[in-house]
Amino acid sequence: MKFQYLQNLTQGEFRLTLHEAQLDRLFFQRDRQDKFLTIAWNRGSAQQIMIDGVNYGFPGQSIIPLVVSQSFSFEKPEQIVAWQFNRNFYCVVDHDKEVSCVGFIFYGSSGNMFINLDEAHQRKIDSLLEVFADEFGTTDNIQLDMLQMLLKRLIIIITRLAKQQYIPTQILSDDKLDIIRNYNLLVENHYRKHHTVTFYAGELNRSAKTLSNVFALYGHQSPLTIIRERLLLEAKRLLMYTDKSAKEIAYELGYEDAAYFSGNFKKQTGYAPTDFRAAKTALVFQA
Repeated sequence: MKFQYLQNLTQGEFRLTLHEAQLDRLFFQRDRQDKFLTIAWNRGSAQQIMIDGVNYGFPGQSIIPLVVSQSFSFEKPEQIVAWQFNRNFYCVVDHDKEVSCVGFIFYGSSGNMFINLDEAHQRKIDSLLEVFADEFGTTDNIQLDMLQMLLKRLIIIITRLAKQQYIPTQILSDDKLDIIRNYNLLVENHYRKHHTVTFYAGELNRSAKTLSNVFALYGHQSPLTIIRERLLLEAKRLLMYTDKSAKEIAYELGYEDAAYFSGNFKKQTGYAPTDFRAAKTALVFQA
């Protein structure tokens, strides 16, 4: 079952997909304007989710938030409930950082978060899902407000659970979490041009050492590792989903020396860029 809301004036769009046999997004193969954040709930048994060509275990009764540039597909899409929305539909970044489009569940971690639901939270989100379906069928002048309110409620529930499961309670600090979230967001916006921690530290009015200490406190990857892995991820995406040459990709990602890019890529992956493309693209299209 699929529901969709589109606001013509702002091009705000919200989609709810329930237990469809086909549910995926190959971001680089299809419409690069498909700028949707996704919240996917595996309502059934454990399965695999492929994100940017890498398989992960997706536990039953768990939720994963996915950002706009990620490609993904599910082993058992018929078990998935997915909420998808663009910034024009829902983005309260200016006044509510915690549950915005750049909030904790989307940019609070450099890795994928699989958020487990206990029975009480399963019932809570099940009840919320019924109200979502009802509101999609109610066309009036407050439909937009109601859908946005329900989505915010969903994000609040997931954010609370994510913090409980991914952040040690004894060191929970909103100001330090904001540093991590803002750093991840800055890297997402500038990684093609800026490859040093010094640049991002300056943007945050912090020292590079302070950033390293904060990330270590929460058990995150180092700030430099986040930059390098974001560059590597984008290089892999471009190799798998486009026909750009290694030289074109190197320049697109801000490397002045294409040979340095290729050598660094092989050092991190064990493959030269062209060999990686040949090996991984076949797997993506078979999945």
